[in-house]
Amino acid sequence: MLNFLDYLRTPLSGMSAQSERMRLISENVANADTPGYQRKLPSFAETVDRETGASLVELDRVSLDQRPLREVYDPDHPLADDKGVVQLSNVNMITEIADAREAQRSFEANLQIFDQARRMYGGVLDLLRR
Repeated sequence: MLNFLDYLRTPLSGMSAQSERMRLISENVANADTPGYQRKLPSFAETVDRETGASLVELDRVSLDQRPLREVYDPDHPLADDKGVVQLSNVNMITEIADAREAQRSFEANLQIFDQARRMYGGVLDLLRR
């Protein structure tokens, strides 16, 4: 039988995974103007805690976005090639904002599960005190 803390492992793992996703999104945003930077993409994996059997989620691996880099004609740029073209990052700010919102909502959903379990456990304790 699972105890109360075991029930909280699943939403805690979800919040941790979404926090890591937000870290990658912030790296992408911070490097949006870095020439040659490739956007980082997270992937998640479901694991099972061997002791409790609880389903957990974790950041599996980080890959680089294979979309082509944005090319801009700027012959005065120090990184321009012989044709005057500079390869900028492939970070799209609108995509990053959408991903950040999705990560935030997933984090909040896990937080609500965590809070609901905490309230239910508090209710059980209140009943036992009577």
